[in-house]
This record gives sequence, C-alpha cells and structure tokens, in this order.
Amino acid sequence: MSIHLFKTGRTVATRGVAAELTALQMQQLLFRHTTGDWLELSEDDREQNRLAVKNGLRILSSYAITADLTVWVITEWDRSVTTLLLPSEY
Repeated sequence: MSIHLFKTGRTVATRGVAAELTALQMQQLLFRHTTGDWLELSEDDREQNRLAVKNGLRILSSYAITADLTVWVITEWDRSVTTLLLPSEY
C-alpha cells in the first residue's frame, strides 16, 4: 500500500494533456506524483520535492509517456490545485 504524501486539491488537465492521455493514465500519473515516484527527476529535483512536501512549497513531477511526450504534474504550494500539463503549455 502506497501512502499519499500530500493532498492535490482540485485536479485539472490542460487541453494538450486531455488530447493525449486517457483518464486512467492521468489517474496513474497523479498517483505516482502524490506517492513520491519522482525517479524521472534529477536527485536535486527529487530533494526539492521532498523539502516542498515538508515545507508546503510547490511540487513538480515530470513523466516521459513516450519518447516524444512528456507530462508535468504540478501541485501548488497551498495544495489548492494540481495541474497536468505538457511542458510546451507552461
């Protein structure tokens, strides 16, 4: 059983993500994001996320779906909203 490290607040996806991923894929990315599966980030960025969870800062995950498709998941510092977006939509 995996433990969620933080709340996501309202979850939204950009049009780009909605066009590329299924609802199940988005749920899977949210699960990975909230349980600390940040292995696709550098060690420095993983440490930043660990500190962000502890100190109430913004948390960012990056997931390579295919060689040409990466999705970012960002939870705001106040945990009010989590957004799934393509890097080009940032």
